[in-house]
Amino acid sequence: MRTSFIVAVAASLLAGQAFAQYTSPSNPPPSAVRAPKSDTAPAAPRTGAQNQIPPAADGPSNPAVRTEKGNTAAAPVAGANSFTEGEAKSRIEARGFANVAELKKDDQGIWRGKAMRNGRSVDVALDFQGNVFADPS
Repeated sequence: MRTSFIVAVAASLLAGQAFAQYTSPSNPPPSAVRAPKSDTAPAAPRTGAQNQIPPAADGPSNPAVRTEKGNTAAAPVAGANSFTEGEAKSRIEARGFANVAELKKDDQGIWRGKAMRNGRSVDVALDFQGNVFADPS
């Protein structure tokens, strides 16, 4: 009888510790965790077409990058240029230049190099907005 009493007390103590573990104010049991009450219903998650950004017809949409044929500035705009050398070359070629070579990014973030247009050699520049400029050599 004494052994069963000791086992019962030990079990009771262990159960009490487990209960205390879940009932401390800093660590409530999972069933006691509730969202705060509010007067309004929570907003429904946005799914479907209203959350989709439509792709641009000619590539990714980035308003800082010029995709049309014209420039947004009269001269190259200094700024952090994220174009790779290959992307810079492709953009310059897409604007009607051939044999684009010697491209180097200067300290203002402008890609500068040489190219041919209408049989003439020209200096070319590409700024971070995608604007392309040419000056006759």
